Order: sequence, then structure tokens, then C-alpha cells
Amino acid sequence: MKIKPLIMIANDDGYRAQGFYKLIKLMRNFGEVIAVSTEKPMSGQSHSITNHEPLRVYLADEAEDYKLYVCTGRPVDCVKIAYRFTDGRVPDLMVSGINHGSNASVNVIYSGTMGAAIEACMDGIPAIGFSLLDYSSKADFSHVDKYINVLTKKVLEKGLPEGVCLNVNIPKISEEPIKGIRLCRQAKGRWDQYFERRVDPFGRDYYWLTGEFIEEETAEDTDIYALKNNYVSVVPIMYDMSSYETIDTLKKWEF
Repeated sequence: MKIKPLIMIANDDGYRAQGFYKLIKLMRNFGEVIAVSTEKPMSGQSHSITNHEPLRVYLADEAEDYKLYVCTGRPVDCVKIAYRFTDGRVPDLMVSGINHGSNASVNVIYSGTMGAAIEACMDGIPAIGFSLLDYSSKADFSHVDKYINVLTKKVLEKGLPEGVCLNVNIPKISEEPIKGIRLCRQAKGRWDQYFERRVDPFGRDYYWLTGEFIEEETAEDTDIYALKNNYVSVVPIMYDMSSYETIDTLKKWEF
């Protein structure tokens, strides 16, 4: 009897998020699913972990070849703790999302969704982070199946190079059909951020982070360009942050 692929799922929008349940539904068509979600929305957690307080995990749902656990920690915690529930099996694939909102360009650095995918990648597991360019809790995911299925099938069949995972962003549904999948590089961009000063009902000051995303290039080989032109963007990313070219430059310095 052929063993079904084991697929691990995590997210950063909380276990009630529509995107998370959409991804579970799609992945159950490919194999056995172990899903571990944050208990509440944990966007912007990047690769942070919980190390000064206990984690609590409980089983929230199960069916044949499927279990859903809820974790009180962060997205990366969800991946780390998920191995306890795989009966010693190494997952064949890890998918994260579907995130409500873009993780294109520099947003990949802040993303809890991508933090979870990168954690699995560090463990040698092929990993994909999926995001939809719609921040609404009631976002429409009806158009994403085709693209998630194609990419999932390819990664299960072909695998990914060591140390590489995929950052996939899908345009918001519109009257214009999506043109296809486009392999890209990460666009240059930055957040122009500041803390807005406010006053609570007790007259005490507090600060709320706000800001604007600044696009710094419009090159056709970037994820931002692909998404603006209604393509699904796929960016291979690495957790190795070494600047190998700079090593050669610094060797010329005198220390």
C-alpha cells in the first residue's frame, strides 16, 4: 500500500482564518495533513520564537488523515512543535498560509507566514509560503486553487534545492483573469514608517505604528511588477544571508 505524502501546514492569521482553512482543504487532496495554527493573528512576527513562557497546544479538529492543532505561540513555534505530532515521519512538504495580505518585496522579512516556511526549509523540508493580496478577513479565495495545486504538485514531484523555499503571492480576485505564474526576484522596496501619537480614554499617551510602502523599482523581472500585471509571483528565497561577493571585498581590508 502506497503511503500518502505527509504535508505540514502553518499560518500566522490564527486558526479561524479563511485562508488557512482553504489551504487545508487543498492539501488534503494531496496527502495526510498535520496543521498547526497560531491561536490568534500573529502577523509581522518574522522568525521570532517563544522562549520565556510555556507553549500550550490543543487538538481542535480531526478526520481521516487530518489533524488540526492550535498553538499559543508564534508561527515558527507552530512548525517546531508540529514534529511532535507526525509519529516520527519527516514531512514531504510544508506549506504556510494562505496569508491575508501581500508578502512580496521586503515584506518577506517581516512575514510570520514566510518565517514558518523558512523554518521548515532550514530543517530540509521543501516549503512554500502562499499569500493573497487581500487583507480582508472575508477575502475571496475562489480563484487560487489552480495555482496552489500546480505549485504543490511540482514541488512534491521535483523537490526544491537545499536551503531554498518559495514565496508565492497571488493577486486579489478581479474581473480580469490571472495571466499565469511568473518566476521573479524580490523587488526593492521599503516601509516609510512612523509612530502616530494617540491618547487613550484615561488621558495617557500611546503610539501606533503606521506608514506607507515605497516601491523603489519597476523592473519587469520583479514580484511587484508581476502582481501589478495580474500574474502569480513565485520568488525562490534562501535563509543564508551571507553576501559572498562582499567577503572577497572585505578580505582586502586590514584588520
